[in-house]
Amino acid sequence: MLKIYGSMLCPDCVDCCADLDNTNIQYEFLDFAASLKNLKEFLAIRDREAVFDDVRQKGSIGIPCIVREDGSVTLSWEEFLPM
Repeated sequence: MLKIYGSMLCPDCVDCCADLDNTNIQYEFLDFAASLKNLKEFLAIRDREAVFDDVRQKGSIGIPCIVREDGSVTLSWEEFLPM
């Protein structure tokens, strides 16, 4: 199952969840605005994953952050949607 780190205060996270819900893709949403544990987990991923290099340079947050079942990370939920 996909894990999604983000916040429902973020319009991209809201859109991501809505798109995945509409296509019946299962995921676990880990809201870091509601949990320091989730925030720490997200920051650890953000600090070590190369996918965030550009995000960090721009001073952006990098959410939604999607962790695939194999542990790899992407910032693009659209790749999971049917074409």
